[in-house]
Amino acid sequence: MSEMQETFISHLVELRDRLLRAIVAVVVVFVCLMPWASDIYDLLALPMMRTLPEGTHMIATGVVTPFFVPVKVTMLVAFVAALPVVLYQVWAFVAPGLYAHERRFALPLVFGSTILFMLGMAFCYFFVFGTVFKFIANFAPKSIVPAPDIEQYLSFVMTMFIAFGLTFEVPVAVILLVKTGVVGIAKLVEARPYVIVGAFIIAAVVTPPDVVSQCLLAIPMCLLYELGIVISRFVAKDKASEIEGDEAPLERIGNTGPDAS
Repeated sequence: MSEMQETFISHLVELRDRLLRAIVAVVVVFVCLMPWASDIYDLLALPMMRTLPEGTHMIATGVVTPFFVPVKVTMLVAFVAALPVVLYQVWAFVAPGLYAHERRFALPLVFGSTILFMLGMAFCYFFVFGTVFKFIANFAPKSIVPAPDIEQYLSFVMTMFIAFGLTFEVPVAVILLVKTGVVGIAKLVEARPYVIVGAFIIAAVVTPPDVVSQCLLAIPMCLLYELGIVISRFVAKDKASEIEGDEAPLERIGNTGPDAS
């Protein structure tokens, strides 16, 4: 019993140390980026500023909003920049408790999911924002001069980043379902019509109430679902070969008798 307690305490201590290292990495990057906090926010606001009429600026309705909003944006950028260190700390804590084949699968999974989430954010920033903001600006009446509030803009951007980042994780979810044996590839193919309907429902709830942004979220979700099915076929083959490799020693053991040739 005392050994179990010591092991549990040692795991808690290691978890604390890993969390502290991850937090320190984020804080160090945040402190280094703070002198450019205003420039970072200007870069984030660039897609919106390109669609505003000439001479129009975004507004801040709060007293301390011009300070806190750039700080929040810088903190987000610091977390994304320090994400490799954070993920390494998570991996270093979890890896000793995994089997060899689980480690071979988990490391590409963590790396791939991180890259996909960043690709989702990049797709949202470089393509979706410009398209949606231009559509809204052209649709707005000429008697209205848009002047977005910077805090509301940050909230909108964060929602869209999370939505598209999670959307790009669809292949990872599909691969996990197949790898763990929860769902077969045939079932995933049969569920395709329901996934398409569900994608447009999710897009209608998450994105602004316009057709353009809904399609820009739903269509990539459906395409990424198909990509997950394609990759899952290779994962299923690898899984079958692993099972055959595990069963082969058992067959050899069964043949090691006096009648074995």
